[in-house]
Amino acid sequence: MQLNGKSVSRETQERLEHFARLFQKWAKSINLVAPSTLDELWTRHIADSAQIFQLAPRPLRWMDLGSGGGFPGVITAIFLAELQDGWVHLVESNQKKAAFLRVALNETGARGSVHAVRVEDTDVSIPACDCISARALAELNQLLAYISQRMIGTETRAFFHKGRDYAAEVDKARGRWEFDLIKHPSAVEADSVILEISNLRRR
Repeated sequence: MQLNGKSVSRETQERLEHFARLFQKWAKSINLVAPSTLDELWTRHIADSAQIFQLAPRPLRWMDLGSGGGFPGVITAIFLAELQDGWVHLVESNQKKAAFLRVALNETGARGSVHAVRVEDTDVSIPACDCISARALAELNQLLAYISQRMIGTETRAFFHKGRDYAAEVDKARGRWEFDLIKHPSAVEADSVILEISNLRRR
């Protein structure tokens, strides 16, 4: 199996397929993603989320904000299962979605845990991490406000999926923050990117 042009082991493929079945089952009663995108589960959500791990394919400690239906947090945690190291702390305040995430992690053997808290409360509930991810959660300026205490003065990196209007979000964020930025073109959706941010500091 290949995702985004990169080979995926049979073990990881089986975990991803099991996750997909769970997702489709739960999505019938819980709004895990926009209903209009359910038919594009593999391309729109799973492959898109896999890009995060593929940009940092090492056993790292992750914090995934607003995990929702498991994207990208559960997908990253599934890839880490093959490495038998690393961990993903999934942050999701919605109790029904958090319940789904716990089942998904448990049944796929993924390396992660769920924190049913608000994103604003992660500073006291989650240990230090190497990387932070988020997908379709908030504009960049707000995301940086959420994670600033974890990134300023540390080597923590952030990976954020952004659509075609990302440049305007970056310009707005630079009015308040200074940061190093790498733009990774999306392998899934034209005009979209994954923003890799490091060395965050306030202006």
